Amino acid sequence: MSPVDPLAEFPIVVEVDVRYRDLDTFNHVNNAVYLTYFEQARVAYFAELGWTSRDDSVVVARAEVNYRRAIVLGQKVRVGCRVARFGNKSYTMEYLVLADGEPAADGVTVQAYVAGGRGAPLPDELKQRILAVEARVGRKPA
Repeated sequence: MSPVDPLAEFPIVVEVDVRYRDLDTFNHVNNAVYLTYFEQARVAYFAELGWTSRDDSVVVARAEVNYRRAIVLGQKVRVGCRVARFGNKSYTMEYLVLADGEPAADGVTVQAYVAGGRGAPLPDELKQRILAVEARVGRKPA
């Protein structure tokens, strides 16, 4: 029986190159860089949605990281990203970071929807696009 890929339930998975500049004085990836890895996956998710507008945007309102183990230079790093739940004016994304196939971190960000410079309800079209991306791996956000 082959092992299950922990990222199989994430519709977006990106490979991240660990760069020398990502390291701290202890020669492992600095804790702040994990948020950059989340961002790379989130940007890929947004690109998959095809959602663009000059009048509105989505901003990160909250971020949380759970560190599981160190990542070092030369490791293969993959980051999964998915939408876990919808709010009225925001949605929550979950992330899983694997280093050489083992969990290195997980976390969440909350994206707030902004239109005309103010918080606004999530458009139905955006929700439908997210649901379509999540359906590819058999998920439906709460």
